[in-house]
Amino acid sequence: MNKLFLETIRVVDGEVFNILYHQKRYESVLKKFNIKNPQNLLEHIEPPKVGTYRCRLLYDISKMPHTVDVTYHEYKKRDTGSLKLIYDDNIEYSLKSADRGKLEALYEQRGSCDDVLIVKNSLITDTTIANIAFYDSNRWLTPKQPLLKGTTRELLLMEKKIFEEDIYVEDLKKFSKVALMNAMIDFDIITKNIKEIFC
Repeated sequence: MNKLFLETIRVVDGEVFNILYHQKRYESVLKKFNIKNPQNLLEHIEPPKVGTYRCRLLYDISKMPHTVDVTYHEYKKRDTGSLKLIYDDNIEYSLKSADRGKLEALYEQRGSCDDVLIVKNSLITDTTIANIAFYDSNRWLTPKQPLLKGTTRELLLMEKKIFEEDIYVEDLKKFSKVALMNAMIDFDIITKNIKEIFC
């Protein structure tokens, strides 16, 4: 089993965002593998002082003690305005593994769409790079069973700005808006008409 995991952290003009939730998720991975003595991730981060960067923090739990490597990548947002429904009942990505091979294979099936929206056991989950939320004219709802519990998703749930619910493919027609969320894009509402998003 791959034992390389990562956190993708947003940095703007030297400010590190949402680090408490990244720290919490990192520690939950260590706990799952019965690894003690977590490190303070913030102590490894010395970001550029100007610009928006994707801080990629890679940790290898096959080593004792585990290592933490950090790289910085200037961030350019990838526009996502269309999603193709892809069905995969076996996909598993509950831990933020550095091995994204299965997700990348699904992404290759997107056709003319910008990304895929993965359906597992008839339930909507995530795109390959983001959690998703749908507006029902009253509240923003996010799948109760995502592939990965993203840090932005966790923060918005805590703040009661989004709410968990099982969302089936047939439910999509009930919603009026779609938003994607991850550490880099925060909560990004797709401006297109919802009927034009799914291709």
